[in-house]
Amino acid sequence: MKIALAQLNYTIGDFAGNTAKIIKAIEQARDNDAGLIVFSELAVCGYPPDDLLDYPHFIQHCKDALDEIAKATTGITAVVGCPVVNTHAKGRRLYNAACILSNGELVDSIFKTLLPTYDVFSEARYFQSNENFRTVNINGINTAITICEDLWDEMDFFSYTQDPLKNLSAFNPQLILNISASPFNADKEKTRYEILRNQAVNFKLPLVYVNQVGAHTDLIFDGNSLFINANGSIAKQLKSFEEELAYVDFNDKQKNLYLKKRNALNKLHKALVFGLRDYFSKMGFTKAVLGSSGGIDSAVVQALLSEAIGGENVTAILMPSQFSSEGSVNDAIMLSQNLNNPHYILPIKNIFECFDAALEPLFKDSPFNVAEENIQARSRAVLLMAYSNKFGAILVNTSNKSEMSVGYTTLYGDMCGSISVIGDVYKTDVFALADRINIKEILIPTTILRKAPSAELRPDQKDSDSLPPYEILDAILKAYIEEQLSVNEIVASGFERETVERSIKMVNNNEYKRFQAPPILRVSSKAYGRGRVIPLVAKFKN
Repeated sequence: MKIALAQLNYTIGDFAGNTAKIIKAIEQARDNDAGLIVFSELAVCGYPPDDLLDYPHFIQHCKDALDEIAKATTGITAVVGCPVVNTHAKGRRLYNAACILSNGELVDSIFKTLLPTYDVFSEARYFQSNENFRTVNINGINTAITICEDLWDEMDFFSYTQDPLKNLSAFNPQLILNISASPFNADKEKTRYEILRNQAVNFKLPLVYVNQVGAHTDLIFDGNSLFINANGSIAKQLKSFEEELAYVDFNDKQKNLYLKKRNALNKLHKALVFGLRDYFSKMGFTKAVLGSSGGIDSAVVQALLSEAIGGENVTAILMPSQFSSEGSVNDAIMLSQNLNNPHYILPIKNIFECFDAALEPLFKDSPFNVAEENIQARSRAVLLMAYSNKFGAILVNTSNKSEMSVGYTTLYGDMCGSISVIGDVYKTDVFALADRINIKEILIPTTILRKAPSAELRPDQKDSDSLPPYEILDAILKAYIEEQLSVNEIVASGFERETVERSIKMVNNNEYKRFQAPPILRVSSKAYGRGRVIPLVAKFKN
């Protein structure tokens, strides 16, 4: 049997667009003599629909779309992800289902068993878990259909009480199908492949894995769909971050491809550009604005934005203060010229002085401190938002993960923006990303790469005045945030206790800031936002 793998980019709630895309793929697959076409998890409505699943009319749209898709399946079978109403008296109202459509009808539905409730997932909030296991006959092939997490029962960090594939193996399947919505992070590709490979080898069955591609605000889906032979070798691997309709032959077990390994920086670069492009496209935005300081963070974001939506659509606003160096202004101008960005210079010295004068009765002879620094950051935010409102350009945030972690950011200042581009990228990785961006031609001036990081909010300011060196800070932050280690464990790995305790105290004390941050493009295993939920008011000591 010829099987089509439909790796497509869906938009949540766009039933007309998703349905048309699915039907077009079905027609193309049938024209290419495929007997089966497989789509990803919740393809009909897009993943993750979150609380839209609570709306009865949203579920009715799902059903209507599925009925329309079924009409297109004359002469072919399609497996399509869709929420389905639970008709039993107990449990959640919905199932996360793989719907089998053939010859114009919905012939069967298989429900998801393992409902992830960790990191960015909250499926048990909406769906009832499957308790009845059975295979499905698809064109004469006894098929075990699983949905995403159903194959991830062997994860070390989460022990499930059910093993869906083991239960299904009792029915002697000949093929495993897995429809998935597996989001990207920089370390996931190898882990995902190993899990899928192990399942194929353990049960001695070929495995078709179809993942979606696309970005839904913070979550980025990379595709990388696979057909894995019973011996664990890859017979087909689809592209990353691209839609693709590909074909495999169930009987062709001779092909043996290597997993296409991708350089980590290349993956990061591609994921961020893709996430930005999809965000602007799906939101209907065409133009962006950002504050360009002549520093590394805004430079990298400006370059990524220009690649995603076109340099002519990215406006850079330079807002020097009395503390800004001439070099930073010149660097920012050169960057905009290199990227073909329109740019404007709006000095904030007079604005700051107006605030200073207005506050003089309160501040009187108080020494210059963080209050005056934050006035500058918030003045810049006001100018950026004014431009955004006047011209319809979307303000994009430029804060990195290191700064956001320790609160080295200003609420209602440099934390403003509709989307955070590098809020899940540590400072050391921002520098590496800049080198990657410059690999073919120098877009980011080398003077930006060489200068010591500084907010330039007071005379001769350097980040190192307030923070440990970034190579040390980032290692501590990764251990605490991604690896979830305690102070003692991090100290035992070779770091000074005072530095560790100070760094982690800053992380914990600034949770309230991150609670108000814009959505962050997720590229790590533990991003701020929906994937890391910490109480704002707590006294837990690490």
